Amino acid sequence: MIAGGDAAPFIFLIAGEPSGDVLGGALIAALRNRAGDRLRVAGIGGECMAQQGLASLVPLSDLAVAGVAEVLPRAPRILQRVREAVRAIRELRPDAVVTIDSSGFSWRVAHRLRRNGEQLPLIHYVAPMVWAWRPGRARRMARWYDHLLALLPFEPSYFERSGLACTYVGHPVIESGADRGDAARFRVTCGLASDELVLTVLPGSRGGEVKRLLPIFGAALRQLEPMIGPFRVAVPTVEPVADIVSAAVADWPGRPIVLRGAAAKYDAFAASRAAMAASGTVALELALARLPMVVAYRLNPLTEAWLNRVLKVRQVNLINLILGRRLVPELLGAQCTPVRLADALAELVRDERVRSTHIDGYDEVMRRLGAGSLSPSRNAADRILAIIAGRRRSEIVTEPEE
Repeated sequence: MIAGGDAAPFIFLIAGEPSGDVLGGALIAALRNRAGDRLRVAGIGGECMAQQGLASLVPLSDLAVAGVAEVLPRAPRILQRVREAVRAIRELRPDAVVTIDSSGFSWRVAHRLRRNGEQLPLIHYVAPMVWAWRPGRARRMARWYDHLLALLPFEPSYFERSGLACTYVGHPVIESGADRGDAARFRVTCGLASDELVLTVLPGSRGGEVKRLLPIFGAALRQLEPMIGPFRVAVPTVEPVADIVSAAVADWPGRPIVLRGAAAKYDAFAASRAAMAASGTVALELALARLPMVVAYRLNPLTEAWLNRVLKVRQVNLINLILGRRLVPELLGAQCTPVRLADALAELVRDERVRSTHIDGYDEVMRRLGAGSLSPSRNAADRILAIIAGRRRSEIVTEPEE
């Protein structure tokens, strides 16, 4: 419970993309569990945060853009949304602002608030990958934010060296339910026989990435079919890109089954033999489900050329980074081709030794991320409420006597 005053805690949350929305939904639920029904929330989010009572200030689809070249055409709209968010925060006067992932939009809001003299607590949830590229970003964050909530155990040291308080809270993937899918339910619901081979394909959650990856993934499945025989394809998606995905997969092999919602996605994981996924946090969900995977990604060529110059690591998949070795095949940029994807998937489907190695590695990653310990979302909620309580106590102490 929150101390330092009886007023209901009021938190403004900002998630700029679907993966952040998932984290935001779990965070709001944990905050309600700790603060009770008195909790008030406002901000920007998607369907998961809406389920927890947040009415989004703007559509999440306006913000979910990846890549330098991709952002530029949308810059005027994004900057407009930044101004709207800042104006809302200054009018509503929340106890704290919590930005979640999506540093491009979030940091602009934080920067503008500080530039306008706002002193309310600013907390960022999900550390940017400063250890992978642009280490100077840690120093920039320290100028704007009061606290950072990190998902990976090795991250706090990078930010504390720059003067930014940082707490490792654990990775919310361990409470996602990705390991509790029901394979039998999926097969019954979708009319599949118990012995039909199922593959899960996850083309991403942003408009730009799904448009780039869907043709490549479809071509990979066509290459794969003569290699392993018939299969069915499960395609989990999210609302902002569901129509694009549904239209694009209509002519894929495997009579694709387009799925919406976490429960259906996790049931598909449980029923699947292997997965092909856009590189991102979904890799950790797949690891928790113990589903062997290959990850891939393409960006605009200009963005890819720029990243090749600034990246300080040769791997970007979190499974490989946490293990410190290459386990999950990463087919990025020019390596992301239908032939390479089909070859990697065929190995995951057919080779039991490779599958066993993957699953053992995934289990190790989950142990390192805190599986079996206190809920990461609850850790994050407790830290946020403690920061609010500390600020309230400070204001009471410094309030001048009449």
